[in-house]
Order: sequence, then structure tokens, then C-alpha cells
Amino acid sequence: MTRTTTPQNLTGEQVGAYRRDGFVHLPGVIGRADAQRHAKAALGARDRLRDHHAGRTFTQLLQLWQHDATLRELTLDPALGALATRLAGTPLRLWHDQLLIKEPHNGAATEFHQDQPYWPHRGTRHALSAWVALVDVPVDRGCMTFIPGSHRLPALRPQDLTDHGDLLGLAPDLTWRQRVTVPLRAGDCTFHHSHLAHTATPNLTGDPRIAHVVIYTDAETRYAALPHPVTDPLGLEPGAALPEEHFPRFG
Repeated sequence: MTRTTTPQNLTGEQVGAYRRDGFVHLPGVIGRADAQRHAKAALGARDRLRDHHAGRTFTQLLQLWQHDATLRELTLDPALGALATRLAGTPLRLWHDQLLIKEPHNGAATEFHQDQPYWPHRGTRHALSAWVALVDVPVDRGCMTFIPGSHRLPALRPQDLTDHGDLLGLAPDLTWRQRVTVPLRAGDCTFHHSHLAHTATPNLTGDPRIAHVVIYTDAETRYAALPHPVTDPLGLEPGAALPEEHFPRFG
């Protein structure tokens, strides 16, 4: 596996950029050949697993590490987990993984939102997502746009991913903030903080946009009694620790 960015060569400048801006682009966290192999597995998973998102914005498949051996390698990749831990500066565990696939010519943006409000977490000091491009993702294939520094917002209510004005209505000052769009090559990754405002463009191309997202949370995160498809089947009590067999620790 040929990698450009590793835990050993991650720089202090990259860590500082993540903590300042709430996101960082890391090239080549996996090699292009491995990205192609994982993309093939992702399309196979799309054809056999249930979509967790109702709508045309994207296809969302959860907990791939429990259903596909190839994608499990990426979700539990110790190097990716080590990068996340270095950026966060705190011990982490897996929250969940997901495939986010925008089909060709889908015509729908994923509108500005924070991730944290959707998660049944209590006492989380830090959570972040590794958004790994399994194919080239230029601007017109559905790449991500971030509002730097917006991770300092508190977690708001969950936002409507189809309503361009929903998050901006909750935090109107964001309307005037700089936005940074980050196209990715296959194998590249952006890490972003769970409070960071971000969006993704429509896929205007003839090929699917395939991203494998690994979400990490503070190792000491507790369960909050809120509905979520990952925790709903587990019968957890409010305030319970996240069980290791479903949410393994990194490091």
C-alpha cells in the first residue's frame, strides 16, 4: 500500500491547520490501487445493502466494517486511526463508518450541516471524520466545501441536508464567512471536526462519487438516549459506555 501521508510524516503544520480551521486535506492516505480496490467493494456493497438515507442526495450505507472484509480493512486501518488520534489529541474509538455515494447526474447538493447533532453522544470532547475519496472527486463530482473555523460553534439541532438555508438560518454569521472547496484525488482524505459546517456539491458527471467515511469519537463518549440506526439495536442504557465490540478503540 503506497501512502503519501502517514502518521510518521504528518507535520505539525497539518495538525495546527486542522485545529485552527476544523479540517485538513491529507494527500494519499491510501494508495490509488487500494482506492480502486475499495471502490469496487463499495459498489458491490451498494448493490446488496440497505440504503440508510431517504432521498436523492446520496446513498448512505452504514457499518461496512461489519459486512465487507475489504472495506473493514479501511475502517479499522491503524494508520488512518493514528492520523485521527494525532489530529484530535485525545484517545479515540470508532463511532461508525459509512459509504456516501452520489450517483451520476444526481443534481442534488448535500447542504451545509454539522455532523454532531445527528449522533446520540454524551460527554464527547472531540469527534472527527476521515472522508476518504475512493475515486477522483473534482468539484463537479461532489467534493466538499468547508467554512474554516466554524467548528467553534456549539452543536445545534440537526439540520435539513436538502435545505440550503437551514444551518445558515441557525448561524447567520456563517453567510459571510470564507468557504474552502477541496477537490480530492483517489486515495486522498479530508479530516473534519464534527461541529464544522460543510457541504458537498452535486455530482454532475457520468460516474459515481464514492467516499468511504470513518467517524471517530472520544474514547470516553457515553450513550445519549436518542434514536440512531447504529445504536438502536443494541439496547444501551442512557449514560452507558459504548461497547468495545461495536465501537473499537484505536491505539
